Amino acid sequence: MLMSGAIMPGLRVLFVILIWHFTKISPVDSFQYSESLKALINRLDSQRSTPTVQELAAKGVLERLLPSHVSSFDFKIIPKNVCDGSSCFWVENYNKSSRSGPRIAIKGTTAVEITSGLHWYLKHFCGAHISWEKTGGVQIASIPESGSLPLVNDSGLVFRRPIPWNYYQNVVTSSYSFVWWDWERWEKEIDWMALQGINLPLAFTGQEAIWQKVFMDFNISREDLNDFFGGPAFLAWARMGNLHGWGGPLSQNWLDQQLALQKQILSRMLELGMIPVLPSFSGNVPAAFKKKYPLSNITRLGNWNSINGDPRWCCTFLLHPSDPLFVKLGKAFIEQQINEYGDVTDIYSCDTFNENAPPTDDPTYISSLGAAVYEAMIQGDKNAVWLMQGWLFYSDSKFWKPPQMKALLHSVPHGRMIVLDLFADVKPIWKMSSQFYGTPYIWCMLHNFGGNVEMYGIMDSISTGPVDARTSENSTMVGVGMCMEGIEQNPVIYELMSEMAFRSEEVQLMEWIKNYSYRRYG
Repeated sequence: MLMSGAIMPGLRVLFVILIWHFTKISPVDSFQYSESLKALINRLDSQRSTPTVQELAAKGVLERLLPSHVSSFDFKIIPKNVCDGSSCFWVENYNKSSRSGPRIAIKGTTAVEITSGLHWYLKHFCGAHISWEKTGGVQIASIPESGSLPLVNDSGLVFRRPIPWNYYQNVVTSSYSFVWWDWERWEKEIDWMALQGINLPLAFTGQEAIWQKVFMDFNISREDLNDFFGGPAFLAWARMGNLHGWGGPLSQNWLDQQLALQKQILSRMLELGMIPVLPSFSGNVPAAFKKKYPLSNITRLGNWNSINGDPRWCCTFLLHPSDPLFVKLGKAFIEQQINEYGDVTDIYSCDTFNENAPPTDDPTYISSLGAAVYEAMIQGDKNAVWLMQGWLFYSDSKFWKPPQMKALLHSVPHGRMIVLDLFADVKPIWKMSSQFYGTPYIWCMLHNFGGNVEMYGIMDSISTGPVDARTSENSTMVGVGMCMEGIEQNPVIYELMSEMAFRSEEVQLMEWIKNYSYRRYG
């Protein structure tokens, strides 16, 4: 066990090496984003909370993590031009002789950059280890007392993001890991996200309450929706159209409580300078919708590994994107979210074709479907960007050949779609698709299936893959991401992956593991 104010001798030597390495300003490749992507980044930057709000939010993370050291750090938001237009954090000495006031100053372009810098300092200068409670929790006994924090080199420590975004979550994580969470648990998770540098999190909580209001405007009753919404533990699969009604119905109290929780989640994400990703309409409709709109183009899907093919719960209904009602519903859903939450994002998740192939492989037809999905988004938010999981290109590769992939990826204007290369740690699609045929993508680690706990992780791939992808010829990579189905397992994998958001060079893996082991186990 490491004692407060002391660092083990072996760890101290290792930290000296690491401090020398980290004080070098990380080079950032001169990747040229398209004008549409530049406009998106600038627009999202302009919508962030004020510097004062973000500085207070970062201070709040520190207060909850290390209340005894609140006075030891000074936080400040800085403009991107300080870091040549990139997002960055900057750690430097504030007052070398201070025994009571601030000793370390951390500057960042957002509160997430500030908290990332805080985490980096606590890890690599103080030997701390911060993880989920179920995987070790907060181990901070090695951090010296408030007036004795180790200093950094006089030149300070600067880390720039080599790519804009660090994405987090899978569409099923909500069911595998945090369906029963209250605000207290969510607050801890958002703190963890901020410390890991995550700035593009999925925010799917409470969407059933939004859908209730939208569908009721289309004359669908609450009773009709009882057969549509899955129960709390099965929401992810009901949202994807894999099943309906199973585990339900949802009480009005549940719907209202989840909507209130979502507002708390979004508020904190925004205070920290994160860009939440909200859901959008993928075509999944209640059975009653076909009865109310008999002329609409609705298909009943087949059984999806669920409920033994019982039609009471399986075989959901999909409104075809070419139907005029598709755009009307999609527009209404996004507008209702804006009414509830405000204008909090321009990035929306939609996976109409995830494990659900179109009825024909005709590229022209596929392009028209993609265009309709996108049209539903921009009708509700003119600046909407479609975030799509790229899992379909792996799981159904027999269908998604180059002509079909190009048809879907090019069905929207360039820069208005971002693909999650969901399984890039094992099967990177960017390599076999010419960088998704020019479409921006995020290099993601999937790693976990079904929330299972396994001693597993391809660390070699994680430590090199994002760098190889970003520096490859004609790269269109715009971020890294963690898309595990379940969390709170294998913390070493997630700590390494989160660092890749700030790594411009490949990690020296054995050295990194040695440092991690000292911090976690002593």
